[in-house]
Parts: sequence; C-alpha cells; structure tokens
Amino acid sequence: MNVWWVSLLVGAATGAISGMGVGGGSLLLLWLTAVVGMDPYPAGVLNLAYFLCCAPPALWQHQKNGLVEWQAVKWSLVGVPLCVGAAIAASYIDADWLRRLFGVLLLVVGWKEIRTKE
Repeated sequence: MNVWWVSLLVGAATGAISGMGVGGGSLLLLWLTAVVGMDPYPAGVLNLAYFLCCAPPALWQHQKNGLVEWQAVKWSLVGVPLCVGAAIAASYIDADWLRRLFGVLLLVVGWKEIRTKE
C-alpha cells in the first residue's frame, strides 16, 4: 500500500499538534512504527529530526503570544550540551547498569513529586 500522501497529512497534523504541546511526536512514532512498519530506532531518529523542524515555528508563535518562560530557555541552553555529553557517556556504560540507574532516577523523581505540595 502506497501511503506517502497519507503520511504527509499525518506529518502535518502531528506537527501542528506538537506545536500546541499535545505530544504529536508520540503520535508520529506510533504512525511510523505501527502503520508504516518502520523499525523503532530509525523512527525515533526521524522523529527527532522532525522535531527540529517543528520547534522553531512553535517557539516563535509561543513567544509572540508571551508564553515563553525565558528562564527555562536559559536552562535548556545549558541542558542540551549536558544531554549530548550524557548520551556519549551512556554509550560506554553497560545497558544493565543504565536500566538500574534509570530506575533509581525514577524513584527519586517519584519521591520528590509525592513530597512536593502545591
């Protein structure tokens, strides 16, 4: 089945949804893996490249509406290089240890969320 035009429509729709902050990237991953039949890893790479194209117009629109928290933007400028460094470091760590470390991280964040009162 030739679905390139349907994929184009799904890509446009998930791009618009992503710009609104709803989670269109997750929907795009579902489309690519479940319907198109793409393997998960290349689908994830394509989703990241797709996000890089959708993020600037969404940021511009949110900034125009006064919805951008510039303090958070400053932190993300620090976070992006740290994430790249952590990804490189993770490639040298055994996957079993990464699972354990991620489990500990989830426990710490979960505990913090339970203890935080708003």
